[in-house]
Amino acid sequence: MIFAIKPFEIHDGDGIRTTVFFKGCPLRCRWCHNPESFTPKIELLYDAELCQNCLSCTKLCSANRFDNCGNHIFIREDCVKCGKCTEICPTDAFELAGKECTPEEVAEEVLRDELFLKGSGGGVTFSGGEPLMQAEFCASLAAILKERGLNIAVDTCAYASRKAIDLVAPYTDTFLIDIKAIDESTHIACTGVSNRTILDNIIYIDSLGTPIELRYPYVPTMNDKEVEAIGKFAASLKHVVRMRILPYHSYADKKYSCLGYTYPLPDVPIPTKAEIAAAVDVMRSCGVNVDQY
Repeated sequence: MIFAIKPFEIHDGDGIRTTVFFKGCPLRCRWCHNPESFTPKIELLYDAELCQNCLSCTKLCSANRFDNCGNHIFIREDCVKCGKCTEICPTDAFELAGKECTPEEVAEEVLRDELFLKGSGGGVTFSGGEPLMQAEFCASLAAILKERGLNIAVDTCAYASRKAIDLVAPYTDTFLIDIKAIDESTHIACTGVSNRTILDNIIYIDSLGTPIELRYPYVPTMNDKEVEAIGKFAASLKHVVRMRILPYHSYADKKYSCLGYTYPLPDVPIPTKAEIAAAVDVMRSCGVNVDQY
C-alpha cells in the first residue's frame, strides 16, 4: 500500500532521490506531518475550502449530499473510498490517499528517472508511514532496483521486528532513523509506544555496519529536553554518519482536517533559530556530526 511516489527529493538521503511513501505506521507521533500514512487502508481527503458547490459529486453516492439550502456536505462515515468523486470534482477538493501496487509497478515508475538518479549521486528512499511494516514488499522492490544499480535508503522509526530488518538490510545502503527521545516516558507521550524496541534495533542496525543517519525531530514542550541524551546515544554508535535536527512545523494541520482528524498540537510554538542553534551546539559537544534542515 503506497500513498505517494515523489521524484526530485533532496532531504531523504544523499543526492537527489525518488521517495516511495508506504502507508501504515505503528507510531502516532503527535507532530506527524503525514497523517495520511497512519492507517494501511485507503483514505479520502476532502478540502471543503476548495469546494465550489457545483454538486456534481452528489450524483455519485450517498456520502455527498446537499443540505436544505442546496449546499454540498460530505458525510465521511458513508464514504466507501471508490474514488469517483476525485475524477469528477473540477477543483480537486477530493484526493485518495493509498493505492495497492506490486513491486514491479513501483519499480517501473521509479526507473523512469534511473539515469538521472544515478548521475546525480542519488537513489531511491523508502519512507512512510513505516516501510518496515511491509518488509517483504520492500525487499522485493529493493531487489529489483538493486539489480539496476540504484542506491537504496530506508527511512524508518525502527519500531519493527528483527525479521523485518533482516529482510531489508541486505539491500540497504543507508538507514535513516528517527529518534524522538531516550527517556521512555517522554517517548510514550510523544508517540504512544515505548522506545525500548527502537533503541535496541538502532544498536542492532549499527552492528550490521550499514551507515546510519539519525534524525531528531525537535518539538518544543514535547521532546526538547532530550537533546543531550540523544547526542550521547548517537555518539555511542559506530556507524552514524550524521545527525539531523528537524525543527517542528505545523504545515500539516490542513491535512488533518481534510482527513477528519483533529490536529494534536495546536498550541506548540515553532522553535526559534536560537533554540535550534543551541541544540546543534549540544549535539556537537557530544561528538556528533550534526546539521539541520
